[in-house]
Amino acid sequence: MTQVHGNTAPDTATRGDRTGLARLIGAGLILVGVVLLGLGAYLGPVRYATSTPGKLTVETCTVDYKYRSSSSSSRKKTKTRWCYGTFTADNGSARDLNAELKSDALYQKGHVLDARRSGDTNYQLDRGWLYAIALGCAWGFGALSALATGVFVAVTGFPYGEGESQRLFRTCMVLVGVGVLGLAISLLVAFFA
Repeated sequence: MTQVHGNTAPDTATRGDRTGLARLIGAGLILVGVVLLGLGAYLGPVRYATSTPGKLTVETCTVDYKYRSSSSSSRKKTKTRWCYGTFTADNGSARDLNAELKSDALYQKGHVLDARRSGDTNYQLDRGWLYAIALGCAWGFGALSALATGVFVAVTGFPYGEGESQRLFRTCMVLVGVGVLGLAISLLVAFFA
């Protein structure tokens, strides 16, 4: 009579299923990284370059208070400052009597703000090219971290793979580190610009 001591086939199938799931997660991270790159390009330099520079003459400024409920018993209050007035493009091509923008402070009536018009009714404070490039770089470095992690997970099936690729792991960790450091520096530049 023959005794069967075990069957390794179910264990192999389960490991293959996990590796496939990990690779699918890696592909999802790559997709997230590509989307972040596109958003960074659009929200940073592209939107700045395609917007219309001008001046907003303040009529009035208000503060909106909103309460956000959180999981704890305390409620957090957010404060948003809005300024309303007349926007006039620098080249005279556009004039809007009902312009509104989110501002960094409350201004008196008649104060003139540098603003940019990025759509029919979208206005923002003009913070300059440096801010726009720093904002795009911040999105790009965030995307680099997601892309590096996604490539590593998609190629190796980590954490369920066999760990055969130490050089790829080191390279991806360096890219993630560069992404995090670049993100921090870009956000600091955007904050102080």
